[in-house]
Amino acid sequence: MVSARVWKTAGMAACLGTVAFLMTLFPGPSLTAALRGLSIWWDILFPALLPFFVIAELMLGFGLVHFFGALLDPMMRPLFRVPGIGGFVMAMGFASGYPVGAKLTAQLWEQRFVNREEGERLVAFTTTSDPIFLIGAVSVGFFHDVGLAVILAVAHYGSGIALGLLMRFHGGKTQTAAVEIGSGRFLLWRAMQAMHQARLRDGRSFGDMLRDALQSSLKLILVVGGLVVFFCVVLEVLTKSHIMNGLYLGIDAVLQLVAFPPELSQAIVNGLFEVTLGAKSAAGAGVHLTLMSKVAIAAFILSWSGLSVHAQVVSLLSRTDLRYGPFVIARLLHGLMAAALVFVLWRPLSSAGSAFAAAVPAFSPADGFYPALPFLYSISGLLFAGCMGIIGILFLLYRCFRPLIRGRH
Repeated sequence: MVSARVWKTAGMAACLGTVAFLMTLFPGPSLTAALRGLSIWWDILFPALLPFFVIAELMLGFGLVHFFGALLDPMMRPLFRVPGIGGFVMAMGFASGYPVGAKLTAQLWEQRFVNREEGERLVAFTTTSDPIFLIGAVSVGFFHDVGLAVILAVAHYGSGIALGLLMRFHGGKTQTAAVEIGSGRFLLWRAMQAMHQARLRDGRSFGDMLRDALQSSLKLILVVGGLVVFFCVVLEVLTKSHIMNGLYLGIDAVLQLVAFPPELSQAIVNGLFEVTLGAKSAAGAGVHLTLMSKVAIAAFILSWSGLSVHAQVVSLLSRTDLRYGPFVIARLLHGLMAAALVFVLWRPLSSAGSAFAAAVPAFSPADGFYPALPFLYSISGLLFAGCMGIIGILFLLYRCFRPLIRGRH
């Protein structure tokens, strides 16, 4: 009998051969799609991701990751069933966007700070959009309404935290990986010891560390750009060849079952492949559609993150034993929860959106991201700090309700 791996290889080869053949049939649209993907990478992803890639590498080298790990360990283990270092990954993932959470998780697995189940939990809920893309590209660039950033952010990041709490049940009662944080009477002192020991183990000078961080970050950002261009071309040739028609019909049927306008099927299909194209399609859907339904679909697409991001995550996790199955299920759950939260919170957060729009410095989508980058970077920093605060609040709630939780087990 032919093994399953052989059939898998043959299937992938057939798919790639089909895409290559379609590219020869539609060379003009393929080139246009490739240039569109390149523009997305250069104008949006490069300035939004590269600084955070470099900062994350430097923080690992200086031991700051271990500092936060020791500090947050008493909170992260009971809440999310991951080591304290997961708190840093969560904050960086939320502030920096995909695929930073997967990149840090893979590095922690290689250093044996997380086991397989902990890594799968961690990468499942730390793969989120960054506020630069959510505010600058989606809210301002696509919807032309910066006030929508509030409802999108609360739905997207709130459902991400809820997903993390659900993922604590993934993997059963597996033994958690131990993290050495030294001995000391106070938690802060133990955290400082952990940071110092990690810095000594690293041993590189700042110059070497900066060079390695830049090399690693540039390599990763090129991979991200290549995958975005590839999936833009794939989506274009599949659309031109009408292969996508069956998928459109299937999505139409599902949308009608849940009382959603079928006109949003194109946005969902585009978002299944590439998050930027999907969010843009959702914003530009029929003018007769309600804004709430468009934003809900955009929230789903941001949380699903697109097969382009999935491919980035798979490439980063290829050297680990972390599985793709739990990740893709988590992405689907994240998308459904985010869309549901948009409907639940639409009215309560409408005034907050107006207040946020009044506080944001005025900038036009035609000017690109660069005039708004200082403000958007500050939002990323606030989100990082906010994640730390949310972890503390959740831990206090856990301590209050711990007797009830223990009683159920």
